[in-house]
Amino acid sequence: MYDLLDHLKHYQAPKNLNFWYFFGALSLLVLGNQLLTGIWLLMYYTPTAADAMASIEFMMREVNFGWLFRYLHAAGASFFFVVVYLHMYRALLYGSYKAPREILWLSGCVMLLLLMAEAYTGYVLPWGQMSYWAARVITSLFKTIPVIGEPLVLLIQGDYEVSEVTLHRFFSFHVVLFPLIILGFVFFHTLCLHAVGSNNPDGIEIKDNLDAQGKPKDGVSFHPFYTVKDVMGVGIFLFIFLSVVFLAPRGWGLVLEPENFEIANPMVTPLHIKPSWYLAPYYAILRAVPDKSLGAIAMFASLLMFFLLPWLDRSPVRSMRYKGPLSRITLGLFTVSFLGLLIVGCLPATYWATFSARIFAILYFSFFFLMPIYSYYDWHKVPPSRLTI
Repeated sequence: MYDLLDHLKHYQAPKNLNFWYFFGALSLLVLGNQLLTGIWLLMYYTPTAADAMASIEFMMREVNFGWLFRYLHAAGASFFFVVVYLHMYRALLYGSYKAPREILWLSGCVMLLLLMAEAYTGYVLPWGQMSYWAARVITSLFKTIPVIGEPLVLLIQGDYEVSEVTLHRFFSFHVVLFPLIILGFVFFHTLCLHAVGSNNPDGIEIKDNLDAQGKPKDGVSFHPFYTVKDVMGVGIFLFIFLSVVFLAPRGWGLVLEPENFEIANPMVTPLHIKPSWYLAPYYAILRAVPDKSLGAIAMFASLLMFFLLPWLDRSPVRSMRYKGPLSRITLGLFTVSFLGLLIVGCLPATYWATFSARIFAILYFSFFFLMPIYSYYDWHKVPPSRLTI
């Protein structure tokens, strides 16, 4: 019991954590929302091709507050990726992926992949036009894997084509398999955080400066200092989140696409097949490469590059506060490239959209491939010995 209280209440956090550190707690909040609303939706959903959309329409129109739970879950998926992407961007800003936090970073990268798999399988469950065709496009990518590609696709789909059997499998993946694995990694991620301690905007290890009692001189107890601060962040987040849920529940076509209100029809291909906005950057990279196999490799590589960051960054300092102009410019170009890929990934595959995607993809991969060079030769400041505010 003492160890549990020590981790929950007496955990020493750096005293200069800013608003960027809200997003870890917000990720847990949205995860709780997804689990609770998902359990409620599970009570009324029917995972068959004939009844999937009808069961959703029934809960939206006939079940008390069914519309609210469905919108909370649908908008929650988008907001989950918002807070996770910002959480990872903070790690890029302050070097939270560098030693001794490699395992912490890698576990977070694995959770990102699991979250994408969870979102993708959930996207298929309404069995609308976009759900069905997105399932066909994404599962076909696994066929490009040598030797095991065809058997793997058959294992995922459960059939030679996307069918009701695929819907059953994705339903089991979405409500049982992936949530359990995600919860396990959340627990492991938290253990890793408490083992190495939180990073901070200065990128300085507070454990290097201890007082007579063995506590960090620049640390404060997580409770009540940061629990109270997180309550403020939660309040701001809930205001924005619930504003979308009540005032724009379809998210201007980003949360719930108009095409997905049409029941799946294998005989009619949508004019423009696209994934949800949070997967659009990687889909844009896929479309940017003419060869399908190479495009799939580039798409998967764009995600796997994050796993290599702890060893690609050769800068002697962690935080962007003390890195030089090369690191700042490349991070800025990476930000522009990611947002650009997100936009063009949601647009039809026109000539200019594809051309723009190729430019943004080059900038995206340059951030990783050139990091060992510019991070090593870049000018940097000497960090202070104690935290600054």
